[in-house]
Amino acid sequence: MPTDSTQSTTPYPTFVIGVAGGSGSGKSTVTREVLAAVGADHAAVLMQDDYYLHQAEPSYDVRCKVNYDHPDAFDWPLLMQHVRALRGGQAIEMPQYDFTVHNRSSKTVTIKPAPIIVIEGLFALFDPELRGMMSLKVFVDTAPDVRFIRRLQRDMAERGRSAESVIGQYLQTVRPMHKQFIEPTKRNAHIILPHGANGPAVDMITTKAVSFIRELNHAGSQ
Repeated sequence: MPTDSTQSTTPYPTFVIGVAGGSGSGKSTVTREVLAAVGADHAAVLMQDDYYLHQAEPSYDVRCKVNYDHPDAFDWPLLMQHVRALRGGQAIEMPQYDFTVHNRSSKTVTIKPAPIIVIEGLFALFDPELRGMMSLKVFVDTAPDVRFIRRLQRDMAERGRSAESVIGQYLQTVRPMHKQFIEPTKRNAHIILPHGANGPAVDMITTKAVSFIRELNHAGSQ
């Protein structure tokens, strides 16, 4: 795994925002608001969902039984490497995950370095080393019934899942893993957004991001 030596060669300061919360909590809404506030050219977004481990050997039936709501399902070394690279001013090739086959796609997306870096995911605030790279840690706190309904609608519409499979997964892994691993990361947050991505709370986050961009612009003009 790369070291933090890239920090000393960072060509410009970065403001890293971690956005965590349960499945269907509204994390993506927060990310979209940040992008809208600072402009897409000023932000790089890493979606933790795309950093699930690549599973070259297991069959589809075996992959279907994997607990994707456990921290061990993610490729942490690659995520760390990519965050360090972006902080060091280097572009990355972010993997793309295909949820219809439960495996990493052969496609990647080029993410260019930017002053604002958003790391969005269930476990964005789980790993101490990753948290140490963050300037602002956010937890989106949404009622369980609302999160479940959103997940059900999303997985059926976007991931080709049946209602029965979504409900089964929710009861078997999503709910218990949320209680065991995700909910406790709330204590690591600087800001907790009650009732999901509510306007006033999101404004606090976007204000900090916009202020950081303005300070960079001001410093650059002197």
